[in-house]
Amino acid sequence: MRNISLIVSYDGTNYHGWQCQPDLITIQQTLQERIEKIINHRIKLFAGARTDSGVHAYGQTVNYFTDNTIELKRLVKGLNSLLPPDIRIMGAHEASEDFHSRYSAKSKIYVYSILNSVCSSPFYARYVWHISYALNVPSMHRTIKGITGIYDFSAFKKKDTLHKSPIREILKAGVTKRGDFIYVVIEGTGFLRYMVRNIVGTLALVGSGKLTENNFMEILESKDRENAGPTAPAKGLFLRRIKY
Repeated sequence: MRNISLIVSYDGTNYHGWQCQPDLITIQQTLQERIEKIINHRIKLFAGARTDSGVHAYGQTVNYFTDNTIELKRLVKGLNSLLPPDIRIMGAHEASEDFHSRYSAKSKIYVYSILNSVCSSPFYARYVWHISYALNVPSMHRTIKGITGIYDFSAFKKKDTLHKSPIREILKAGVTKRGDFIYVVIEGTGFLRYMVRNIVGTLALVGSGKLTENNFMEILESKDRENAGPTAPAKGLFLRRIKY
Protein backbone atom coordinates (compact mmCIF):
# COMPACT_ATOMS: atom_id res chain seq x y z
CA MET A 1 0.00 0.00 0.00
CA ARG A 2 1.15 3.52 -0.78
CA ASN A 3 0.84 6.25 1.83
CA ILE A 4 0.11 9.41 -0.16
CA SER A 5 0.54 12.80 1.51
CA LEU A 6 -0.89 16.00 0.02
CA ILE A 7 -0.40 19.68 0.83
CA VAL A 8 -3.75 21.44 0.52
CA SER A 9 -4.64 25.15 0.40
CA TYR A 10 -8.21 26.30 0.79
CA ASP A 11 -10.50 29.24 1.36
CA GLY A 12 -12.76 28.05 4.16
CA THR A 13 -15.50 30.65 3.63
CA ASN A 14 -18.01 28.33 1.97
CA TYR A 15 -17.33 25.26 4.10
CA HIS A 16 -18.39 23.99 7.51
CA GLY A 17 -14.83 23.30 8.55
CA TRP A 18 -12.54 20.39 7.72
CA GLN A 19 -14.29 17.38 9.23
CA CYS A 20 -17.14 15.54 7.52
CA GLN A 21 -20.58 16.35 8.98
CA PRO A 22 -24.02 15.03 7.98
CA ASP A 23 -25.78 17.19 5.38
CA LEU A 24 -23.05 19.87 5.46
CA ILE A 25 -20.36 20.72 2.90
CA THR A 26 -16.88 20.29 4.35
CA ILE A 27 -13.32 20.35 3.04
CA GLN A 28 -12.73 16.71 3.96
CA GLN A 29 -15.83 15.46 2.16
CA THR A 30 -15.13 17.55 -0.94
CA LEU A 31 -11.51 16.42 -1.21
CA GLN A 32 -12.18 12.80 -0.32
CA GLU A 33 -14.86 12.42 -2.98
CA ARG A 34 -12.48 13.70 -5.69
CA ILE A 35 -9.64 11.44 -4.58
CA GLU A 36 -11.94 8.40 -4.57
CA LYS A 37 -13.17 9.27 -8.05
CA ILE A 38 -9.61 9.26 -9.40
CA ILE A 39 -8.28 6.16 -7.63
CA ASN A 40 -11.59 4.26 -7.86
CA HIS A 41 -11.87 3.04 -4.27
CA ARG A 42 -12.94 4.32 -0.86
CA ILE A 43 -10.35 5.84 1.47
CA LYS A 44 -9.97 7.23 4.95
CA LEU A 45 -8.52 10.73 4.72
CA PHE A 46 -6.46 12.00 7.66
CA ALA A 47 -5.58 15.65 8.30
CA GLY A 48 -2.92 17.40 10.34
CA ALA A 49 -5.42 19.93 11.70
CA ARG A 50 -9.20 19.99 11.92
CA THR A 51 -9.89 23.59 10.98
CA ASP A 52 -13.24 25.06 12.01
CA SER A 53 -15.97 26.53 9.84
CA GLY A 54 -14.72 29.57 7.92
CA VAL A 55 -11.03 29.02 8.74
CA HIS A 56 -8.55 28.97 5.85
CA ALA A 57 -5.34 27.03 5.17
CA TYR A 58 -2.16 27.72 3.23
CA GLY A 59 -0.59 24.41 4.16
CA GLN A 60 -2.93 21.72 5.44
CA THR A 61 -1.31 18.27 5.31
CA VAL A 62 -3.40 15.18 4.63
CA ASN A 63 -2.65 11.53 3.91
CA TYR A 64 -4.41 8.36 2.80
CA PHE A 65 -3.52 4.78 1.85
CA THR A 66 -4.05 3.30 -1.60
CA ASP A 67 -2.88 0.50 -3.87
CA ASN A 68 -3.56 2.65 -6.92
CA THR A 69 -0.40 3.25 -8.99
CA ILE A 70 -1.24 6.69 -10.41
CA GLU A 71 1.76 9.02 -10.78
CA LEU A 72 1.77 11.87 -8.29
CA LYS A 73 1.94 14.56 -10.98
CA ARG A 74 -1.14 13.10 -12.66
CA LEU A 75 -2.88 12.85 -9.29
CA VAL A 76 -2.28 16.52 -8.48
CA LYS A 77 -3.33 17.63 -11.95
CA GLY A 78 -6.43 15.44 -11.87
CA LEU A 79 -7.51 16.59 -8.42
CA ASN A 80 -7.09 20.26 -9.26
CA SER A 81 -9.22 19.79 -12.38
CA LEU A 82 -12.04 18.24 -10.31
CA LEU A 83 -11.89 20.37 -7.17
CA PRO A 84 -13.75 23.69 -6.81
CA PRO A 85 -11.48 26.75 -7.26
CA ASP A 86 -11.36 27.47 -3.52
CA ILE A 87 -9.48 24.21 -2.82
CA ARG A 88 -6.11 23.44 -4.40
CA ILE A 89 -3.52 20.68 -4.09
CA MET A 90 -0.12 22.38 -3.81
CA GLY A 91 2.02 19.27 -3.70
CA ALA A 92 2.14 15.50 -3.19
CA HIS A 93 4.66 12.92 -2.09
CA GLU A 94 4.81 9.28 -1.08
CA ALA A 95 5.27 9.12 2.68
CA SER A 96 6.62 6.32 4.83
CA GLU A 97 4.18 3.65 5.95
CA ASP A 98 4.13 4.95 9.54
CA PHE A 99 3.51 8.60 8.62
CA HIS A 100 0.26 10.08 9.94
CA SER A 101 -0.59 13.69 9.10
CA ARG A 102 -1.97 14.31 12.59
CA TYR A 103 0.07 12.14 14.95
CA SER A 104 3.41 12.67 13.20
CA ALA A 105 3.13 16.47 13.42
CA LYS A 106 5.71 18.22 15.62
CA SER A 107 4.06 21.67 15.55
CA LYS A 108 1.48 23.80 13.78
CA ILE A 109 1.73 27.45 12.80
CA TYR A 110 -1.36 29.66 12.68
CA VAL A 111 -1.54 33.23 11.43
CA TYR A 112 -4.39 35.58 12.30
CA SER A 113 -4.92 38.65 10.07
CA ILE A 114 -6.35 41.96 11.26
CA LEU A 115 -7.04 44.93 9.00
CA ASN A 116 -6.50 47.93 11.26
CA SER A 117 -7.86 50.86 9.29
CA VAL A 118 -10.77 53.30 9.43
CA CYS A 119 -12.43 51.71 6.39
CA SER A 120 -12.59 48.04 5.51
CA SER A 121 -11.90 46.70 2.01
CA PRO A 122 -14.19 44.54 -0.12
CA PHE A 123 -11.09 42.78 -1.43
CA TYR A 124 -9.97 41.55 1.99
CA ALA A 125 -13.33 41.18 3.75
CA ARG A 126 -13.29 37.36 3.54
CA TYR A 127 -9.82 37.06 5.07
CA VAL A 128 -9.39 39.62 7.85
CA TRP A 129 -10.95 40.89 11.06
CA HIS A 130 -11.52 44.57 10.43
CA ILE A 131 -10.89 46.75 13.49
CA SER A 132 -11.38 50.46 12.82
CA TYR A 133 -9.78 51.89 16.00
CA ALA A 134 -6.01 52.03 16.44
CA LEU A 135 -4.33 49.05 18.13
CA ASN A 136 -1.09 49.21 20.10
CA VAL A 137 0.96 46.57 18.28
CA PRO A 138 4.09 46.72 20.51
CA SER A 139 1.91 46.10 23.56
CA MET A 140 0.17 43.19 21.83
CA HIS A 141 3.54 41.71 20.86
CA ARG A 142 4.95 41.94 24.38
CA THR A 143 1.77 40.40 25.78
CA ILE A 144 1.55 37.38 23.50
CA LYS A 145 5.21 36.48 24.01
CA GLY A 146 4.18 35.69 27.58
CA ILE A 147 2.22 32.61 26.49
CA THR A 148 5.29 30.77 25.17
CA GLY A 149 5.83 27.67 27.23
CA ILE A 150 3.55 25.01 28.70
CA TYR A 151 0.30 26.28 30.22
CA ASP A 152 -3.26 25.31 31.01
CA PHE A 153 -5.16 27.21 28.30
CA SER A 154 -8.65 26.61 29.70
CA ALA A 155 -9.29 30.38 29.67
CA PHE A 156 -8.99 30.34 25.86
CA LYS A 157 -10.81 27.15 24.95
CA LYS A 158 -14.26 26.95 23.38
CA LYS A 159 -16.86 27.40 26.09
CA ASP A 160 -18.37 24.17 27.50
CA THR A 161 -15.98 21.99 25.47
CA LEU A 162 -14.28 19.07 27.21
CA HIS A 163 -10.70 18.00 26.50
CA LYS A 164 -8.61 15.16 27.87
CA SER A 165 -6.16 17.85 28.92
CA PRO A 166 -6.27 21.66 28.47
CA ILE A 167 -2.48 21.87 28.73
CA ARG A 168 -0.70 22.92 25.55
CA GLU A 169 2.80 24.02 24.61
CA ILE A 170 3.39 27.22 22.64
CA LEU A 171 6.79 27.36 20.97
CA LYS A 172 6.68 30.84 19.42
CA ALA A 173 4.26 33.76 19.41
CA GLY A 174 4.42 37.31 18.13
CA VAL A 175 2.60 40.22 16.52
CA THR A 176 3.84 42.21 13.53
CA LYS A 177 2.40 45.08 11.48
CA ARG A 178 2.76 45.72 7.74
CA GLY A 179 0.94 48.82 6.58
CA ASP A 180 -2.63 48.54 7.83
CA PHE A 181 -2.34 44.79 8.42
CA ILE A 182 -1.56 43.22 11.79
CA TYR A 183 -0.51 39.57 11.91
CA VAL A 184 -0.65 37.41 15.03
CA VAL A 185 1.57 34.34 14.59
CA ILE A 186 1.41 31.40 16.99
CA GLU A 187 3.32 28.12 16.75
CA GLY A 188 2.45 25.29 19.10
CA THR A 189 2.59 21.54 19.42
CA GLY A 190 -1.22 21.50 19.66
CA PHE A 191 -4.23 23.74 20.20
CA LEU A 192 -7.60 23.61 21.93
CA ARG A 193 -10.66 24.37 19.84
CA TYR A 194 -11.07 28.17 19.33
CA MET A 195 -7.84 28.68 21.30
CA VAL A 196 -6.09 30.91 18.77
CA ARG A 197 -9.22 32.94 18.06
CA ASN A 198 -9.90 33.47 21.77
CA ILE A 199 -6.31 34.53 22.36
CA VAL A 200 -6.57 37.03 19.49
CA GLY A 201 -9.93 38.36 20.72
CA THR A 202 -8.44 38.98 24.16
CA LEU A 203 -5.23 40.37 22.68
CA ALA A 204 -7.27 42.95 20.74
CA LEU A 205 -8.54 44.26 24.10
CA VAL A 206 -4.92 44.74 25.15
CA GLY A 207 -4.22 46.56 21.90
CA SER A 208 -7.18 48.89 22.48
CA GLY A 209 -6.11 49.66 26.05
CA LYS A 210 -9.12 47.97 27.68
CA LEU A 211 -6.83 45.36 29.24
CA THR A 212 -3.23 45.60 30.41
CA GLU A 213 -0.48 43.13 29.66
CA ASN A 214 -0.72 41.91 33.26
CA ASN A 215 -4.50 41.49 32.90
CA PHE A 216 -3.92 39.12 29.97
CA MET A 217 -1.61 36.90 31.99
CA GLU A 218 -4.06 36.97 34.92
CA ILE A 219 -6.77 35.71 32.53
CA LEU A 220 -4.50 32.88 31.38
CA GLU A 221 -3.73 31.94 34.97
CA SER A 222 -7.42 32.03 35.93
CA LYS A 223 -8.19 29.09 33.60
CA ASP A 224 -11.69 30.54 33.25
CA ARG A 225 -13.14 31.23 29.79
CA GLU A 226 -15.55 33.78 31.28
CA ASN A 227 -12.63 36.09 32.04
CA ALA A 228 -11.27 36.20 28.49
CA GLY A 229 -12.30 38.41 25.59
CA PRO A 230 -14.53 37.67 22.61
CA THR A 231 -13.81 34.99 20.03
CA ALA A 232 -12.19 36.61 16.99
CA PRO A 233 -14.00 35.89 13.68
CA ALA A 234 -13.01 32.66 11.92
CA LYS A 235 -12.34 34.43 8.61
CA GLY A 236 -9.08 35.97 9.84
CA LEU A 237 -7.48 32.65 10.80
CA PHE A 238 -5.11 30.71 8.54
CA LEU A 239 -3.35 27.40 9.11
CA ARG A 240 0.04 28.48 7.79
CA ARG A 241 2.09 25.29 8.04
CA ILE A 242 2.43 21.97 9.82
CA LYS A 243 5.96 20.90 10.73
CA TYR A 244 7.05 17.25 10.75
